[in-house]
Amino acid sequence: MAVSWRSWLDNEGVKHLCLLIWLALNVLLFWKTFLQYNQGPEYHYLHQMLGLGLCLSRASASVLNLNCSLILLPMCRTLLAYLRGSQKVPSRRTRRLLDKSRTFHIICGVTICIFSECCLLVLQKIRVSYAKFDLQAGNDCFLEDPRKLLFTSVPGLTGVFMVLVLFLMITASTYAIRVSNYDIFWYTHNLFFVFYMLLMLHVSGGLLKYQTNIDTHPPGCINLNGTRYRNTHLPENLSEHFHESFPGGFSKPDEVTRNTSVKICQEEPRFQANFPQTWLWISGPLCLYCAERLYRCIRSNKPVTITSVISHPSDVMEIRMVKENFKARPGQYITLHCPSVSVLENHPFTLTMCPTETKATFGVHLKIVGDWTERLRDLLLPSSSQDSEILPFIQSRKYPKLYIDGPFGSPFEESLNYEVSLCVAGGIGVTPFASILNTLLDDWKPYKLRRLYFIWVCRDIQSFRWFADLLCVLHNKLWQENRPDYVNIQLYLSQTDGMQKIIGEKYQALNSRLYIGRPQWKLLFDEIAKCNRGKTVGVFCCGPRSISKTLRKLSNRNNSYGTRFEYNKESFS
Repeated sequence: MAVSWRSWLDNEGVKHLCLLIWLALNVLLFWKTFLQYNQGPEYHYLHQMLGLGLCLSRASASVLNLNCSLILLPMCRTLLAYLRGSQKVPSRRTRRLLDKSRTFHIICGVTICIFSECCLLVLQKIRVSYAKFDLQAGNDCFLEDPRKLLFTSVPGLTGVFMVLVLFLMITASTYAIRVSNYDIFWYTHNLFFVFYMLLMLHVSGGLLKYQTNIDTHPPGCINLNGTRYRNTHLPENLSEHFHESFPGGFSKPDEVTRNTSVKICQEEPRFQANFPQTWLWISGPLCLYCAERLYRCIRSNKPVTITSVISHPSDVMEIRMVKENFKARPGQYITLHCPSVSVLENHPFTLTMCPTETKATFGVHLKIVGDWTERLRDLLLPSSSQDSEILPFIQSRKYPKLYIDGPFGSPFEESLNYEVSLCVAGGIGVTPFASILNTLLDDWKPYKLRRLYFIWVCRDIQSFRWFADLLCVLHNKLWQENRPDYVNIQLYLSQTDGMQKIIGEKYQALNSRLYIGRPQWKLLFDEIAKCNRGKTVGVFCCGPRSISKTLRKLSNRNNSYGTRFEYNKESFS
């Protein structure tokens, strides 16, 4: 499978370029800070006491400041949704780059975790025999064992707690924990507020100090009145003269570098704590993020009106709602919050129905897979065996308060901006495409899209009934408008004991498009490339990682028809 460099650059090039720029900024900042503390005269005494650990820890702190400021930007979801609008960012390549914000957030998080531990080197990686200096009053911390400062000072304690908080956040963010117990991920991830509070306290301790009077007291100079400050450039004839006068001096004369120049001190060294710079890095992004959270809190403080709750096969529930002044684009998602289920938790769900100019109703489909969705189902659906579809007509039915936040942008918004799109869904991953199909059902003419390949893979035959009515209605409408080739529907049943069909006479159009097994992806891509020579096809996937990995490889593959495939993957979860 030959890789097309042009396709690879379209799909991966901009992302890797941005990562390269980010990496270069980190390396440049690390090296600049390292040299400052390793060679800067104002840190001469501090460097002799703490050695290389000082340089490594301060350089790591600079990288930490940079990433602590950048990690908040991908979480400004409302801002990203605003920028993603086609009128705000006209370049599709730039809009697709915004889809990688979650990946960038993860990279910054891992970097923060690594370099936070490196920052502790200033108290852990010290020399066994560290220098003791006779400093002015108020700098007693230089006279203490730095190893004791780890648990007896504000910077030491906050540093330890920051590492613990990051450890909890990183471990709870793994895919296995998010899938098995989303609650753990949710609660631990919100500890980032605690982390930023500890970070601000950490830099306010003033533990590390720099020398302020370098001109009148060159580092390592000699006071001829009898006070010696450690100097690695003393001449040989003076080293023995001062050796016995100063406890803690050189143990051997040949440890002193032979130099004919002598630096004479005019006064004792004076030290001052470094001005905290962390707030300069994080104040802007933190204020932006807090402002957005406040806006989102105000926007979502009014509950929605639930119009109907429908139970679908294979443990899927549909909620239809109405909210004043709510607008959304096809492919976007919202977060649901039900205080009766959980006071703090909210979960993202793709909109399967968007409000239009003629109707204000919007909806989501939820698969019952965890404690939160199970409790929500018990509150919304009746306990009796009555058909839930008649619930809208029961006036006595009282739903719990349900709040929504959003809408937020997703890569699937771009599916209507291609002339040809390939949409691949696995199981409940069909939900992002449902709103797109509903939009095409209302009116397909205003959009650039002129051909849609819709592939849906399910294990259970009943799963296709979630949107069977929608697919049939859309199919019949396009046939009546003499556009039978506008949507190419292919349904795949991956596990079955024999040929099965979707129950119901009205689903005959889908039964003829139902296949047993899994799609032959390579043949499918070759067919699409052949039928759309020289065009750019948008590939959209929402499903298992195995399917996503295969589609990504095929999108970067070379073909003899000049067709380009641009790959897009959902990233809100």
